[in-house]
Amino acid sequence: MAQPDAPSAQNTFNFSNSSVGNASGSGSIYYYEATKKPLILDSSDDAKKTILFLSANPISTHQLRLDEEIREIEAGLQRSKYRDRFELKQRWALRPIDLQRALLDYKPQIVHFSGHGMGRAIAEPSVEATREISLAEQADVFEEGLVLEDATGQPKLLRTVALAALFKLFANSVECLVLNACYSEQQAQAIAQHIPYVIGMSEAIGDRAAIEFAIGFYDALGAGESVTRAYKLGCIAIQMADITEHLTPTIIQKS
Repeated sequence: MAQPDAPSAQNTFNFSNSSVGNASGSGSIYYYEATKKPLILDSSDDAKKTILFLSANPISTHQLRLDEEIREIEAGLQRSKYRDRFELKQRWALRPIDLQRALLDYKPQIVHFSGHGMGRAIAEPSVEATREISLAEQADVFEEGLVLEDATGQPKLLRTVALAALFKLFANSVECLVLNACYSEQQAQAIAQHIPYVIGMSEAIGDRAAIEFAIGFYDALGAGESVTRAYKLGCIAIQMADITEHLTPTIIQKS
């Protein structure tokens, strides 16, 4: 079944017109050593920042409100102070080859993945739809990470070694990566050796919490805030919605 109400895979929105530390309400902040500290918005650079929104919701998994997430991100950027500095592009029903093609086509500065993640549940499942695909406890081979789609629309785990190698080749263009899916912290840690800012989820996260985080994060970026402050505001947005998952998002920074 196709993603309901999903925009075209080639849809593009152009918005024209017009520090670091762990605050209360935020999850964990980690650091890797690096030589550069890029800012998403730099007053000396008029070039637009491309946000690439990627999503996958395989046909055999819970249907997520990915359409609502992208709608809220778009609305927040359109109303923001720096709306002329961002360009939003999208790819849906993502397969591994589509990820590589999208990075080649758009050369984005911000990459945002929304969808399911695979991992071993450590708590009782919530009554709310979550972005997780749980592994059996007796599984011999275990790896946590993002779940994309195969050629038939079925779930396909994207291996950490391949994902990290891919983003290593785009380290000169990608400044920030958001993995808005369950159990994505392990892959975020690996990718952060190459990308300045990477956000992942330390465990399962509910669909509502994931959407609230995205709203808070991109509202802040659109207002000219740094990535770390945008991350904290995303965590606080979860709290403001009375959802107890504000410690799930984790940011790993090269500094």
